[in-house]
Amino acid sequence: MFDAIVVGARCAGAPAAMLLARGGHRVLLLDKGAFGSDTLSTHLIHQPGVAALARWDLLDTVRATGCPPLDRVSYEVADIRLEGCARGTEGQRAGYAPRRHVLDAILVEAAVAAGAEYRERCAVTGLLYDETGRVIGVEGRHDGRPFSERARLVIGADGMRSTVAGLVDAPYTVEDPRLTCAYYAYWTDVPATLELYERAGAWVAAVATHDRATLVLAYFPQSRFEEVRADAFDAYLEQIRTTAPGLYTRLAGREPVERLRGTGDQRNFFRQAAGPGWVLVGDSGHHKDSITARGISDAFLQVESLVKHAGGLLGDDPEKLDAALKEYGKDRDSALAPGYEATLGVAQLTPHEQRLSLLRAVRQDAELTSIYFDTVAGIKTAGALYTPKLLALL
Repeated sequence: MFDAIVVGARCAGAPAAMLLARGGHRVLLLDKGAFGSDTLSTHLIHQPGVAALARWDLLDTVRATGCPPLDRVSYEVADIRLEGCARGTEGQRAGYAPRRHVLDAILVEAAVAAGAEYRERCAVTGLLYDETGRVIGVEGRHDGRPFSERARLVIGADGMRSTVAGLVDAPYTVEDPRLTCAYYAYWTDVPATLELYERAGAWVAAVATHDRATLVLAYFPQSRFEEVRADAFDAYLEQIRTTAPGLYTRLAGREPVERLRGTGDQRNFFRQAAGPGWVLVGDSGHHKDSITARGISDAFLQVESLVKHAGGLLGDDPEKLDAALKEYGKDRDSALAPGYEATLGVAQLTPHEQRLSLLRAVRQDAELTSIYFDTVAGIKTAGALYTPKLLALL
């Protein structure tokens, strides 16, 4: 019997398995995909997530892969250009945007090194229950054969369309409409660190990643999804041309190095975080539009919170464990609600005049610009901007 079974081995599941295994627990980590496979992602790890990698002694490993630091940010909207760097957190001022087949492999390897058992290409199809209805394990298929395993806690870390969440019928506690659709491709020899561009009905980002490649993303209103997907590459280029003309010029004459990827299914929700014998982390329990790229950093922080609350209670007292999981859920919701609301605001793709006036004041001062980029990274909430200096400029 395992102390914990983690379903999903990406940026929530793998570190959950790692931290629990480092704490001396017997952990089984399952993933339906293959080790080192890619996945749809904005790639960006904001500074709070970078600080988590440093706490886990994995930041140097990520750096050693050649992933460049994102230590300068530019943001353009209307007549405004901000350029600078966040003040950061725990000494981490740069973000990173590793390719997911690199990052996820590092996290899985760290979990295995800590003592977790890892099984790839393993599809969970059901849960095991005791006579009280408590979840006590999983069942599914691995290498074409049925299997079942038992554990004191089943952790669903299997993404926005979580199988675990569906099997326990975890209700949505907050749910909002889809707001954007997004497409991206990789381009080489297009120098960039982190560049953000906004106009009414559009958002474009350029993010440096591995192998001298730059990830260029274009966001559209969700209402345009069927139109955009009918000729996605031309719509993608046109969105870049009209939103970030300088970036478009740098792309001229080049071809993306991989196919265009995209999605029109960017859900916005919180699910109930936990129940008897089960808990959700990462996108399985909370998902929001990728336009603010908070997913990876938020997943890391959720994992640390879960281990803090429940890591010492995977013993023989299920009532204490359930109480700890309930507290984890409360903390998750309070910690992530401000970022969720901020993301919904950005995903409206409507730069209001009030915000533009604020940004015109911010650009006049380097310190305010750094605080603004702290809010972009999720280090601070928007309230941190309202210093006496800003109020004087307004």
